[in-house]
Amino acid sequence: MSDYRAPIQDMRFVMDELADLPGIARLPGFEEATSDMADAILEEAAKFTGEVLAPLNAVGDREGCRWQDGAVSTPPGWKEAYRQYCEGGWNGIACSPAFGGQGLPGALAVAVKEMVCSANLAFSVCPLLTTGAIEALMTCASGELIETYLAKMISGEWTGTMNLTEPQAGSDLALLRSRAEPQADGTYRIFGQKIFISYGEHDMVDNIVHLVLARLPDAPPGVKGISLFLVPKVLVNADGSLGARNDVACASIEHKLGIHGSPTCVMAFGEQGGAVGYLLGQANRGLEYMFVMMNEARHGVGLQGVALGERAYQHALAYAAERKQGRDAVTGEALVTIDHHPDVKRMLMLMKSRVEAARALAYYTAGLLDRSHAESDENVRQQQLFLAEFLIPLVKGGGTEMGIDVTSLGIQIHGGMGFIEETGAAQFWRDARITTIYEGTTGIQANDLIFRKLLRDRGATAQRLFAEIERTVSALRSHDDATLNAIGKSLQEGLCQWREVTRCVLASAKTQPEGALTAAVPILSLAVTVSNGWMMGRAALIARQRLDDGDAAAEFLQGKCVSARFYADHVMPQAGAYAATALNCLVG
Repeated sequence: MSDYRAPIQDMRFVMDELADLPGIARLPGFEEATSDMADAILEEAAKFTGEVLAPLNAVGDREGCRWQDGAVSTPPGWKEAYRQYCEGGWNGIACSPAFGGQGLPGALAVAVKEMVCSANLAFSVCPLLTTGAIEALMTCASGELIETYLAKMISGEWTGTMNLTEPQAGSDLALLRSRAEPQADGTYRIFGQKIFISYGEHDMVDNIVHLVLARLPDAPPGVKGISLFLVPKVLVNADGSLGARNDVACASIEHKLGIHGSPTCVMAFGEQGGAVGYLLGQANRGLEYMFVMMNEARHGVGLQGVALGERAYQHALAYAAERKQGRDAVTGEALVTIDHHPDVKRMLMLMKSRVEAARALAYYTAGLLDRSHAESDENVRQQQLFLAEFLIPLVKGGGTEMGIDVTSLGIQIHGGMGFIEETGAAQFWRDARITTIYEGTTGIQANDLIFRKLLRDRGATAQRLFAEIERTVSALRSHDDATLNAIGKSLQEGLCQWREVTRCVLASAKTQPEGALTAAVPILSLAVTVSNGWMMGRAALIARQRLDDGDAAAEFLQGKCVSARFYADHVMPQAGAYAATALNCLVG
């Protein structure tokens, strides 16, 4: 398996030019996110992920996790790497300084998260879930619970999980049966079984903080009767020390296609009289609170797709530069490395451009979330939040589908050797395959985009986004550079198609929901294709300007223009097919 080298130059370009980290750093609370600070963080993160986490990736895949008598052992090196991860302060990079975090912007932290995911996806799942649990506690936990748990979770001393799925209730949470019985002391006794719980049990920390969805005795049926509870693996004494083991047990772990180093647990609550739990927020609002964690997790999983795509691209690029096969079709030179062959070049460029586009949208969305917290104008904060929430299903659905496609291309470039485990190309695809499923399938992301994001304001957020894309189209089309003109033309066509589909959805979704539900994934694919094309168009404009200004990074900037043009020529035309499919469902 090739080494992982974090693409710091592209990360900085996207952070600064597309997510506007310099502008975010001027907002209250983010003043320490200077350029020098960003450089130092990225360099150290690249060193840690490349030297510590990446070498363990194949180890975790080969060795996996082991379950015995309720205990789970992580792969060799996992505990030591996690200790270094926490000692480096990486777990709390974007968390509140009031509880030991560094308080840095998400637009900077997102690059660190990508590095961790690229280096070792199975390892990254644990801190990803802990970060989501932290966000949920900040939203709805009592002051006492925050005081008891938050600092330990931010430091990474304790980890967090989310417990939604049950054997009879996959994505349909209305079918949840786990129950919570109130006690005289204000606590609850939790009973039930949860499945597919990543890092529900492991040996890297002394305590695991489970966030569990369950029903109270008097709860109304369906999703309106779900409450959220904090259920620690080990109870915490009044002085903050660890006490007795709670009635929480790992009944087994799953044997999976990929992410072997991440334990996927079956969790049993209350088999010895009831697990002690604490209500978070108000009763029967659990799903609402869990969505805070879910949005964090969905953005993070979309980033996993980007990260795996990047790792697969680096791996394929290195292989193609070494593997000699065939004759150069243009020069006739015999026995050339396969990166001379036009179809291999095409596949490599497809990998590169799709990863860059998805990265840009993920980082841009992280910047919107920063602004939704820190902008002084409440109206601006609301608009930034709505746009970020609109884009999260695109980041999650688009990033993960891209990850599967790109890791598959990596196998193809390796040829028959890609099908052989020893080359390492197959692991990236196997690891990527879960990302379109967990934290909400692609179909769920598509339904979320239409019914929870587009329709909630009758398309107002979509129209604001369309106006932004139109401004980029105008700048591209009015430029005297032929490459930028071509990119602008392609983006304009895609935008027109997205607008027409959106008009039809708004006109028919409520009266004819079946058509919208059938068209949902093609609509999501259309939205992803155009939004990513918008990011590439913006990147090309900025790169061209910097080249004209004599920027020293000429080779990199030229590469950004070439990548954007390739995306416009090879990926953007797919928008028309997605639009045609969607319209056939909506009006056919």
